[in-house]
Amino acid sequence: MEIGKFELLGSDPSCGARRGRLHTAHGTVETPVFMPVGTQATVKCMTPREMHELDCEILLGNTYHLNDRPGPDLIEKMSGLHRFMGWDRAILTDSGGYQVFSLGSMNKITDQGVSFQSHSDGRKHFIGPHESMEIQRKLGSDIAMVFDECPPYPCEKDYACQAVRRTLDWAAICRNTPRADGQLVFGIVQGGVHADLRGECAKALVEMDFDGYAIGGVSVGEPDELILRGVDDSVGHLPVDKPRYLMGVGEMAQMVESVARGVDMFDCVMPTRQARNGTVSTRRGRYPVKAALYKEDTRPLEEGCGCYACSNFTRAYVRHLLNVGEILGLRLITMHNLHCYLDFMKDMRTAIEQGTFDAFRAAFHASYRMVLEEHTENVKENN
Repeated sequence: MEIGKFELLGSDPSCGARRGRLHTAHGTVETPVFMPVGTQATVKCMTPREMHELDCEILLGNTYHLNDRPGPDLIEKMSGLHRFMGWDRAILTDSGGYQVFSLGSMNKITDQGVSFQSHSDGRKHFIGPHESMEIQRKLGSDIAMVFDECPPYPCEKDYACQAVRRTLDWAAICRNTPRADGQLVFGIVQGGVHADLRGECAKALVEMDFDGYAIGGVSVGEPDELILRGVDDSVGHLPVDKPRYLMGVGEMAQMVESVARGVDMFDCVMPTRQARNGTVSTRRGRYPVKAALYKEDTRPLEEGCGCYACSNFTRAYVRHLLNVGEILGLRLITMHNLHCYLDFMKDMRTAIEQGTFDAFRAAFHASYRMVLEEHTENVKENN
């Protein structure tokens, strides 16, 4: 199958949900898909073999952090990011734009790019569209993201206009910069909370004909309803025959609603970061397993879950591991949370195939947050 081809396998007539298949140089990615984040060339607490066992088809790597340490030249010398980290399936790398802009007072933005100091050792760096694409070329990812300006929330419309202009100028440069063999490039829609700017940006990017399109500048501190509004203001301007990626969004309720609007790809640090804080993700919400009420709880982390952690260990045991500082506790929650997310996406794909996504969506919303509500009630009773 042709690298870069996106097959639209079907859709749900009740909404905009799509079932697709993206072909990359390192395998096929079934969509809708959640991409676990491997910031430093690893998914925290997990081995590549364990990610295989979870049936993960694509990971996300971070251009800013990999450029900072160990550096793209070393990774290129090691035959690219796939060989370096021992992962033989697809990798998407972000452009580094979000990280350099989020450094705030440490950066200086011009039309050429961003000058900033390393968060790790204070060294001075510069990344613009040429530099971002060159780093990603050396990394050898399957999907590279264009360098864009991600405006903060809130910001004045004049600032958002300027960010859109720079994003489009830089996208044109990225589109024509050399890339690795088989590497796909996605454009990124910006525009803040302004529908007209998002529409303008999306239409201009589509004219450049990228391999896929991302919706950026959401999940940067705005309320949930504005996240979905950003999706609504962007997705209708994007082509049907290209994948659509919502960047940095990982709340299950947000993903369900975004899939209903035609989004195909997601990434977020949420399942792994929350695991390291002792928070368990389930289809019915999240809960803190370190709480005292789970001290003698013989149930698995999530009842009905078939992951390794739930098949072999109790909440009481995992809580004990966390309380005595054993790394296995973090690993078991991470395994479970990632399984929960990936299995959730698999069930959404099945529902779209069967034409039952609207019922799936309704059932999810009816039961989500019940775990947290039950946890809160139990805490009250025990107090």
